[in-house]
Amino acid sequence: MVTAGAVLISFSAVFVKLAHVSPTMAGFYRTFFGGIMLLIILVIRREALWKGASFLYLGIFCGLVFSLDLFFWHKSFHYVGPGLAPILANFQVFLLALYGALVLREAVSIRTMAAIPLAFFGLFLLAGIHWRQLGEAYRVGVALGVAPAAGYSGYSLARRQLQSKKNAPSAMANLAVISMVSALLLGSAAWVQNDPFAIPDLQSIFSLVAYGLFSQVIGWVLITRGLTRLRSSLVGLLILLQPALSFTWDILFFHRDTDLFAVVGAVLSLTAIYLGTTVKAVKKIGPKVNQI
Repeated sequence: MVTAGAVLISFSAVFVKLAHVSPTMAGFYRTFFGGIMLLIILVIRREALWKGASFLYLGIFCGLVFSLDLFFWHKSFHYVGPGLAPILANFQVFLLALYGALVLREAVSIRTMAAIPLAFFGLFLLAGIHWRQLGEAYRVGVALGVAPAAGYSGYSLARRQLQSKKNAPSAMANLAVISMVSALLLGSAAWVQNDPFAIPDLQSIFSLVAYGLFSQVIGWVLITRGLTRLRSSLVGLLILLQPALSFTWDILFFHRDTDLFAVVGAVLSLTAIYLGTTVKAVKKIGPKVNQI
């Protein structure tokens, strides 16, 4: 299940590339179409959307940080392309490690300490070694590409807190609330930016519907259901299929200009992300604190 979900989500960048809409509108239609599909499933299953105000408030907060993640990811995608943007976004594993060390007082493992410089060296080979030759827009895109890592880190922590509550709604119900809140916020951002809501052609319609269906619904449902059945090392490796395949699709489908430095950089970055993803839980070295 995790493999299938990661493969489906790896096509996210392809769907965005094929849709002739603004970056913000791509994020809006992903969450809007995905949210509508999730609501239909919940109605068919006669399942409650939320259970009490506290769950709703936390779901709204998840939607807020997730919309920030998508907003910056699509902006970065617009500048750096479908291959690099997913790799940059997956640097969130190191921000989560930093949160664990500073807020939860967790000891940082040797693997994590080794992974961080490896990741940034890989990023240097991917985008920094030719930094002076790159245009200003590309450099802005790299900077924007790191912002989704912060947004998704916040989303991961809030979503974990939401799912851990007693009598919490199902993962699908939570995702429906998060999707519709994100759609509302991204739609508002698009309106402020004067982005047209009209979808210009059939190719864009099919791409955006597929984006919502596979990336926002089926892909994440498969990953969520499969996570509990696999050991952490295998889960980390399978989830890395998403940025690795996205980079591959960019080369195969859109003829990304890639040299040996970029390939080695991508491999090093993905290896570092894998190391950061599969670190086992460690004993806290300080007093326990409440999570967000």
